[in-house]
Amino acid sequence: MNIIFVHPNFPAQFRHLAKHLGGTQGNRVIFLTANPRPEWKIPGVEKLIFREPDSTDPGQNMDPGEADARMRHKRGQAVAALLMGLKKKGFKPDLMIGHSGWGATLYLKDIFPHTPFLGYFEWYYDAEKPNATFGRKSPPSAKSRMDFRNRSMSILSDLAACDMGLCPTLWQKAQFPKAFHHKLMVVHDGIDTDVFKPAENKNQKLNLPGLNLPPTGPGDRDIELVTYTTRGFEPYRGFPQFVEAIPDILDKRPRAHIVLVGEDRVCYGPRPPKGRTFKTIMEKRVTLDPSRVHFLDPLPYGEYRRLLQASQVHVYLTVPFVLSWSMLEAMATGCLVAASDTPPVREVIRDGYNGILTDFFSPADIAQKVCACLEYPSFMESIKQKARQTVLEKYDLRLTLARQMELVQQLSAAPAHGRRFG
Repeated sequence: MNIIFVHPNFPAQFRHLAKHLGGTQGNRVIFLTANPRPEWKIPGVEKLIFREPDSTDPGQNMDPGEADARMRHKRGQAVAALLMGLKKKGFKPDLMIGHSGWGATLYLKDIFPHTPFLGYFEWYYDAEKPNATFGRKSPPSAKSRMDFRNRSMSILSDLAACDMGLCPTLWQKAQFPKAFHHKLMVVHDGIDTDVFKPAENKNQKLNLPGLNLPPTGPGDRDIELVTYTTRGFEPYRGFPQFVEAIPDILDKRPRAHIVLVGEDRVCYGPRPPKGRTFKTIMEKRVTLDPSRVHFLDPLPYGEYRRLLQASQVHVYLTVPFVLSWSMLEAMATGCLVAASDTPPVREVIRDGYNGILTDFFSPADIAQKVCACLEYPSFMESIKQKARQTVLEKYDLRLTLARQMELVQQLSAAPAHGRRFG
């Protein structure tokens, strides 16, 4: 088969599927991306690079919503130009797989109208959706409502054009218009449980770039390790609430150390005032002991895994939005997860069974739950075992990849006249 992948980032959610298809004899796999990441090569997968549009050229004085729409249009055009080049060389894909929402997939069906398109759909933006209304005392403004609607225009186009769509969780599928639910299959990206698994010897020193900690354990000289990992330090992932909880945790648990991994940027949700970041805002608001609170840049996979394996409590907080891989990866390592009592989390975690739930908005409750987890490690042991078992039964890569391949084969085998086109 000839397969096209489209995502501005490489390899993103398509890492495992692209690797599997690229490693299958007889397949030619081409990945169209704006971020080639030359350090990351997947055998059998070719990269074609499209230029990411310049956000300041020439619409720097545009309304943000208009400028955002223009960026998506330009990404779509850039991808279309690469596809036209492949078409002129005689390349004809049997299947196109792309992440919707960036605009990169907008014109796939215009270049190859009879090739099936499998869309990946993470979120549908709307002013009535929980991420927009969560914790708000007043409804979104008319301007905000229009911005949300504008952001979903390219997603709506892909929903209509795709032959089938993937959603990683039931919760995320539920956010899309019901008229398209018949097209959307719930299949998670998958967690490699052979990689994310409990450490054979947990009580070892943790040596990471910028971090050298004693072993974790019950001994008087051992530490208690609490972890928090995220792409960006932002309100959508409960960063301000967790930082406010830290002094209480350190006060009640004198052997505790807190490690926060991520970048000082916003990936989702509202931006801070110009010239500031949420990390700098919180550091002025909350006094943190630098000898026990450690901020680390994003870690390579091996070091990130070692951190989770050493962690005694992993804190995961999110507004009602996309569920992060990190929560499932922590569960797979047998880590005790204290997570926000919000809908995407509740799809996976039952309080007291395979994790601990806490009030997203209450630093006091977050601190209390973390301290309780540290206070009663033997009681928490069965919760950690059930956490890993949950991932093995529902999110293991072997299961999810097999399901993804079923859909790939179903789409690529169907004759063009038998498929539904939006």
